Amino acid sequence: MEDNIQLGEDVFNKMMFVLETPVTQDNHKYYKFMNQEMQEIADNIWAMPAYMKEDDDFSMFFIITEIESGETVVAFSEGSLQDGNFSLGEPMVSGKGLNILNEHDEKRAASVLHFLNQISKAAEGNWRMIED
Repeated sequence: MEDNIQLGEDVFNKMMFVLETPVTQDNHKYYKFMNQEMQEIADNIWAMPAYMKEDDDFSMFFIITEIESGETVVAFSEGSLQDGNFSLGEPMVSGKGLNILNEHDEKRAASVLHFLNQISKAAEGNWRMIED
């Protein structure tokens, strides 16, 4: 794996953030970002805004779920509003979602990255390079 991978670099698209423990009804309130709280949108699938503003059509959401390996990952999904109905797009790898957010709002992307890195420093998650 490459050392010192940075937000905005193409290789960052392959970085996935993995949580040590699943998000549950008992612990979801510990994962707040900018006063936003996780919501369970389907069984064991949690979402929370990473970027959402009234005057901007672009939005990005944290998506936390368990994958086939049994690991709990932090993915991202773009939100869209069509004909008054809000929906989330296909989830994407953590790094890819952050890079897309970085293209739209560098400051917010840096804040989201800091939030995830704080989780890592607390030994509650870590970054991993995924295979193609």
